[in-house]
Amino acid sequence: MSMYQELVDSIIINNKNRLLDYNSSLQLVGTGRSAFVFRLISSNKAIKVFFPDSTYIAKEEAVVYQSLTSIRYFPCIYETGANYVVMDYIEGDTLFDCMTKGRVITDAHIKEIDYALSLASNTGLNPSDIHLRNIFITPDDQVKLIDVARYRQKKDCRQWSNLKKAHRQFYRKRFFWKKVPSAFLNAVAFLYKRGLIPSYRL
Repeated sequence: MSMYQELVDSIIINNKNRLLDYNSSLQLVGTGRSAFVFRLISSNKAIKVFFPDSTYIAKEEAVVYQSLTSIRYFPCIYETGANYVVMDYIEGDTLFDCMTKGRVITDAHIKEIDYALSLASNTGLNPSDIHLRNIFITPDDQVKLIDVARYRQKKDCRQWSNLKKAHRQFYRKRFFWKKVPSAFLNAVAFLYKRGLIPSYRL
């Protein structure tokens, strides 16, 4: 049994997807719709552990990450299992964090994200479900993208196009907040998800 498998086995998630316990060498750094993410303390690696009813996503995400190994904008993976993926720990701010903290998202950042997604498309993937919480800007101003499980879906996803449009038409304007309340971003996300506004799901 690998060291990573032993750590995963220490993580207790109940049938309501609530986290009950985990090894003291792990630090919880994120909770998503289908998984918890832990950093291995004093390391540059993270373990993404999927909820009991979402373990099928682990295999899909591993396959996609393996297709992206040559592209520096995506984390490398080191081990995969039935319900987990071990990958690089990405330090920095998500675009959501940037907006709530007042860290400016520049035109250069948008162009670099666009380029990263074009490289993924060139491998035959279809980047989808691109939103503010799965794009990072690192402390040295590099762009990184995570959460790639939906990159093989066939339908046309307009989320990234909508986000670029919102950046161009609103965020870049002098009158627009550069430090945006999280409640506002979450409200926009809620309305977009239900098709009530033609904006990106933030």
